[in-house]
Amino acid sequence: MKRAVIVGAGIAGLATALQLAQDGWHPLVVERAPARRSGGYLVNLLGTGYDAAERLGLIPALSDRALGLFTTVLVRADGRPKLTVPSAVAEAALGARTMTVFRGDLEAALYEAVRDHAEIRFGTTVSSINQDTDRVGIRLSDGTTEDADLLIGADGVHSATRTAMFGPDHRVDLPYVVAAFPLAHPIAAVPESSATTFIGPGRTAAIVNLGSQRSSAFFTYRCADPGRELERGPVEALRAAFGDLAAGVPEAIRHLETDPANAYFDRVSQVDMPRWSTGRTVLLGDAAWCVTLFAGHGAALALAGAGQLGTALQRHGHDIPSALTEWETRLRPEVVKRQALARRGMYQYAPPSRFHVWLNDVTIRAITLPGIRGLVRRGIERQNR
Repeated sequence: MKRAVIVGAGIAGLATALQLAQDGWHPLVVERAPARRSGGYLVNLLGTGYDAAERLGLIPALSDRALGLFTTVLVRADGRPKLTVPSAVAEAALGARTMTVFRGDLEAALYEAVRDHAEIRFGTTVSSINQDTDRVGIRLSDGTTEDADLLIGADGVHSATRTAMFGPDHRVDLPYVVAAFPLAHPIAAVPESSATTFIGPGRTAAIVNLGSQRSSAFFTYRCADPGRELERGPVEALRAAFGDLAAGVPEAIRHLETDPANAYFDRVSQVDMPRWSTGRTVLLGDAAWCVTLFAGHGAALALAGAGQLGTALQRHGHDIPSALTEWETRLRPEVVKRQALARRGMYQYAPPSRFHVWLNDVTIRAITLPGIRGLVRRGIERQNR
């Protein structure tokens, strides 16, 4: 039985462990955090991401946690509605094979599926890596050593595995900060089964009300010094950037004050690497190709990447370097496309001027027209092939 050590117990790491376990490998997952994390933001599974979730057997468990589609109301700074995008528009555009869930629920489904088929050690990091043509020697922070056939770095955009094996210069930091967090109870100012979204020059604030334990908030904004914003912490930073808004934003920030540690709060970065593997070490997910939240396909790419890695390893047997090369050749065009879409998405989530805000409004109004919906749906279907 082949041995794989996987660094990171997020979506990419757990999906890879599940895929390899199903293929007859013996995976070990090591995770820096002391326990499995919960919370997070909404993720969409569509296209190859939905297909990968289906192949991993996750759809039945996720169906019970699916959030469904909802109406989006674009609002002005004072909370007055600007225009409404009915849920039917998203349904027509995305089609039947799509699912929206909380990131924490997707990770929980993966964990429940893999926990009896892989060893998972929390509170553990990699201390050193030594590889040759036949094996990878890994020393862990708990004092143990592993002799593995494959090392997989799935430890996110700030990957320590990437730094150790490829150097520190592959993360491209962008002048934006993003925050996302679940809401234990709905925000009163947001109608049920809907989201209110404010989009202004350089910033977006969105609050989703899907009921108790099913609501969330999302904020992103452009700033000159993201590092300084992170030092301030999510509550102070969001209050300064969005404190002038209505439409439930003040209540959402007050909710965050009760549990700031449960927020995802980070700078926006992409990862741009000429190669995702070296020898028997490979990066997967955000560690290799972070596309940013502006692309909206991070979870889907992680699932698809795990599934396609399993296929390549099966096809090449003991020739792991050849399997990794084939896997990357097949997957990279999709990643490059999503990263390009994310860069264009910055104009949607953080428009540089009022003119761009107006242009976004015109575009959104257009897609609500019945004759345009079919064109949008076909365009999205082409993107997801």
